[in-house]
Amino acid sequence: MLRIRLIPVLLFKEGRMIKTIKFTSFRDVGDPLRTVRVYDAQGADELIFLDISATVDGRKHLLDIISASARECFIPITVGGGIQSVDDARKVFNAGADRVSISTAAVENPELINNLAENFGRANLVVCIDVKLDRDNNYGVSTHSATRVMSLDPVEWAQEMAQRGAGEILLHFVDRDGTMESGYDLELLLKITSAVSIPVIACGGVGNLQHLVDGVKIGGASAVAAASIFHFTDQSPIKAHSYMSGAGLTVCIA
Repeated sequence: MLRIRLIPVLLFKEGRMIKTIKFTSFRDVGDPLRTVRVYDAQGADELIFLDISATVDGRKHLLDIISASARECFIPITVGGGIQSVDDARKVFNAGADRVSISTAAVENPELINNLAENFGRANLVVCIDVKLDRDNNYGVSTHSATRVMSLDPVEWAQEMAQRGAGEILLHFVDRDGTMESGYDLELLLKITSAVSIPVIACGGVGNLQHLVDGVKIGGASAVAAASIFHFTDQSPIKAHSYMSGAGLTVCIA
């Protein structure tokens, strides 16, 4: 059985590490390098860096953080935010990232996914689907840091991204981001994991360790990601791995 990965998420805005609630109410949460060292020591399987502003200055700072983080830790780092071309991706890889994550640019230019897969390989390419409820309470694919909701069906979009060359889907529930309440939307998660043959990372809404287990056992996720539960509670990747293992999941115990 494949090992289930546990992935802390670090959000950046204008070069600062932040936390949000539904991509609003920004809160500075400290030194990213210190956080990276802690997650590395606590046995996180991977890290995801997401730049939700991707300004010119912010991108320069983020590249510096990627380089420093790659020197500090020995776990894979996926980086997303503002990557709009093969050249953008190459800069992120050269800075030390192991994989890139594409969101808005995939919607604006789906052919970019084909090009990135051809240049860097499917295994190094993640497509982030920021799902958000529209005015009719139906899920759509959001872009531009969740400020716009497109008339794209998330399941069909995941299938297209997989066909175009994505090696993995990061399914981010924007309306649950930072709430630490009800966990992942297991119904939509299961629809997407059942519709694609590539791995799916679930992200957004984790408030307790059982939510991580449910994401795998009920939602079919290959990996579970979280942020606030590690920033604002006494939970850690060590405790999460132990709990997941006790629930019968195959994980890597640090």
